[in-house]
Amino acid sequence: MRTPHKETVNEDWLNLHRDDETGIETINAHFRGHAYDSHDHDEVLVGITQQGLQRFNCHRAMHTSIPGRAILIEPGAVHDGHAPDTGGFTYAMLYLPQSWVSDIMQQRALGDVSAIEAAFHSTLTDDPLLSIAIQQAFFSIHHKEGRLARDQSLDHLISLLSRHISTRPQSLLDNASGQMNQLRDYLHDHLSLDIGLGELSHQLGIDRFRLTRQFKKAFGQSPHAYLVQLRLRTARTLLAQGIEPALVASQVGFSDQSHMGRWFKRAYRLSPAAYQRQCTNVLD
Repeated sequence: MRTPHKETVNEDWLNLHRDDETGIETINAHFRGHAYDSHDHDEVLVGITQQGLQRFNCHRAMHTSIPGRAILIEPGAVHDGHAPDTGGFTYAMLYLPQSWVSDIMQQRALGDVSAIEAAFHSTLTDDPLLSIAIQQAFFSIHHKEGRLARDQSLDHLISLLSRHISTRPQSLLDNASGQMNQLRDYLHDHLSLDIGLGELSHQLGIDRFRLTRQFKKAFGQSPHAYLVQLRLRTARTLLAQGIEPALVASQVGFSDQSHMGRWFKRAYRLSPAAYQRQCTNVLD
């Protein structure tokens, strides 16, 4: 494990740490004005606002978090972020890998919030016990309190988090968006290719305009926006493994490293190289 690093952007700052054993990332950040463009994550996001008003779109609704309020975001949920007040906001967030969440929750028969059929009851919650548990788990990992402190605080967090899970009937998912799930799977299988709407339309046998409307209704974003976010999530995984940014860019479908870098900074406020420095021992 490495010492958390702080990257300053004007008056904003972002401090990131990655726990190698669990794969959990912790972020402590402060932003004024615009924070993030719309993006999503493969991980389960669990965090807390520490100072100021934190405003963001998620699940096609605007949310405003205040100090002490917990933020719960499922994998794949598109969200952005900005500060409505001049003082900005500060927050702490844990990025919990889906595989880790699945294992630990299934061991305790608590359900599985990382599965597609599950969601949180609310994106924001004022559950004080959960907020304290988030802060404790964040502190133990971000400040390297040791494995015992980490494991006990995470176990406590997961137990409390399970109360906030809502499971959707699988039948509703099967009936709602079979074609769009097929299209999503096609994008996952061909993310490195230069895909056009005509090709996607041919795959499903529907016109390109209806395809875009239906995909946006199913996943909250256009096929292009979804593909960009898919490429960014995949790039994060490869960068964390120490693969050179230029090679990552070509593997996930960006035209070159600078193309990936522009999108990466818009979504995560870090360059690919800066992100990689926090996750590996690879130098620029």
